[in-house]
Amino acid sequence: MPKTILAAASALLISGSVVLAQPAGITPEMISRSLPLEGAPLAVPGPYKVTSEGAFGSPGLHVYRPEALEAFPKKDSLPVMVWGNGGCAIDSTRYGGFLTTIASHGFLVLGTVPETGAARRQETADDVRAAIDWAAKENARTDSPLKGKIALDKAAVMGQSCGGFLSIVLGADARVKTIGVFNSGVQDAAPAAQAKGKGGGSPQPTPDALPKLHGPVLIINGGEPDFMLAASSATFDKIDKLPAFYGSRHNAGHTATVFHPGGGEFANVASNWLSWTFKGDKKAGQMFVGKNCGLCTNSNWDVRSKGIK
Repeated sequence: MPKTILAAASALLISGSVVLAQPAGITPEMISRSLPLEGAPLAVPGPYKVTSEGAFGSPGLHVYRPEALEAFPKKDSLPVMVWGNGGCAIDSTRYGGFLTTIASHGFLVLGTVPETGAARRQETADDVRAAIDWAAKENARTDSPLKGKIALDKAAVMGQSCGGFLSIVLGADARVKTIGVFNSGVQDAAPAAQAKGKGGGSPQPTPDALPKLHGPVLIINGGEPDFMLAASSATFDKIDKLPAFYGSRHNAGHTATVFHPGGGEFANVASNWLSWTFKGDKKAGQMFVGKNCGLCTNSNWDVRSKGIK
């Protein structure tokens, strides 16, 4: 399948059953294909009960966080994870189960939501960047329940499909210490995009975005049913001088498990990566580290890693 088709497919704006664009060769079934739920690993929640709420003063953002905040920051840290939605859609509530599982492990999770009366559009890197800005302001706001509790030195951006493009772009931000790229990846610039220059062509980032990253990279995708498999794998190959982990889940399609209850197996991978990277959780790190790592020895996964100790 041509890379330009892959890019266009991942740039689809999907909301519920409504598809606003559909390139040739990519069907809604291909986009929505998941890992069969029966027999699939369940999401493993963390120790914290989670509350979900609108972001104070920012109607375009939504927050998932531990309900009780007494443990932060003395007994636990509260790093930030900002999520980029599939199709670059402005509606993180579709990923509510996935994001709630991550927040339950002691993270402040932020996503975009539609604003009342606003024109329908796609999520941009500026929207994701604004969520990081919001966390910084909220950490300083006098009446905020999060005042002084957010670990601003530990920010991550993760995203699925088109949202994965945004995570790669935002990885250049000095505040972003790690990224998660789910069912996504870079592509060589098409001639038309090169002719148009900046802002032209596909929203999918090109390989020149990768040297701008400055933290460990997690790349996770489905197996053969996922039409972004080749792009994800090639992105891992192109990463140089940074720790990176790549995992492909057999029989998982383009949405894999993100819409399983609690986000399923992919939520566990994301939570463990963040817990290991930001909280130094060695048990969580065992999923990724060493020849006998959890995913390395799991027959349902094909994995590769570089620079990880």
